[in-house]
Amino acid sequence: MPAIPFNRPYAGRRAAANVEDALRSAHHSGDGPWCEQVAERLSPMVGGGRVFLTPSGTDALELACMALGLGPGDEVIVPSFTFSSTATAVQRTGATVRFADVDPVTLSMGAAQVAERVTSRTRAVIAVHYGGQSSSMAELSALCDAHGLTLVEDAAHALGGTHEGRAYGSFGALACLSFHETKNLSSGEGGALVVNDPRLHERVEQLREKGTDRSKFFRGQVDKYTWVSPGSSFLLGELLAAVLAAGLDDWDLTQARRHAGWDAYESGLASFAADHDITLHPRLPDTRHPAHLYYLLAPSGQARDELLAHCRSRHVLAVSHYQPLAESSEGRRASGPYADECPVTADVSARLLRLPLYGSMTDDEVDSVITTVRAWATDRVVHA
Repeated sequence: MPAIPFNRPYAGRRAAANVEDALRSAHHSGDGPWCEQVAERLSPMVGGGRVFLTPSGTDALELACMALGLGPGDEVIVPSFTFSSTATAVQRTGATVRFADVDPVTLSMGAAQVAERVTSRTRAVIAVHYGGQSSSMAELSALCDAHGLTLVEDAAHALGGTHEGRAYGSFGALACLSFHETKNLSSGEGGALVVNDPRLHERVEQLREKGTDRSKFFRGQVDKYTWVSPGSSFLLGELLAAVLAAGLDDWDLTQARRHAGWDAYESGLASFAADHDITLHPRLPDTRHPAHLYYLLAPSGQARDELLAHCRSRHVLAVSHYQPLAESSEGRRASGPYADECPVTADVSARLLRLPLYGSMTDDEVDSVITTVRAWATDRVVHA
């Protein structure tokens, strides 16, 4: 039986034609017509901020930290339950990473967890919307405002999601997107920085254009461009932007398939989960999730590992997820003198299992995953 992969990349039905058009054009580098089109189309999806395409979500995070001028002596609070890029972006500036725990229901870092880590040296907070959902963004924003902290969103999971009627990507001064092949919108690799604070527009332009005012030159605002600040090359090329444009054309199609799979998992596994002390991925109040991923929380780490092995033995490629960054060797170095304990993160990391979910997933594939997961209970009894 063919394996059901954890993810199957989706490029969009017009991707090849778009790339051919881009190849025939006279502009292959960044910020050409394909990049401009994609940035304009993404902006309303994230609440209207200015969108700067980047080569990856990691680059977007690094660009955000550079734009804030972080450096030695500063501290930035990030969740321990996230991908390493959230922390390495801070680490590269010389600032200290403070790891906070996550809420046991949302699996995202909220105001209560952040408040425990704030010191006089805290400069920013990077909030990760795990699985495309976070709650209590108003409380987190208020906490940041009260302490003079800049809120940055790591919205790699959250494109297309909303909370209390606002798009994820619109809450922070800056927000970071990823277009990795596992994401809802993909170009294989790619990302974007959303700038909601107009005071940061020029700074971001200079940083992503190798520290020059080249963007002003192209707009005719200066007669020649020169080196004006630190910087690097944070531009996405036209060929990948052409792929993103095709993905945006098919956005409604792939989102419908993702939501159909998500909803089927929720209904098809409800009784199984109740019978076996398993927690299903919740729907958060006042939140529209983008069906980025679907997870189960097993009653124990051993049960998770058994269920994972069971799925793989039947060609369903379920996977675990983040290991606690605060407990990693590099995490301990990045947090300097602090030893940030995050018990909820340690617990859920050991018990969490993600099921296959992608924009081209068929009903038969979803049904096979549900059947396989439910069969685990029978297998446990047989092998007991």
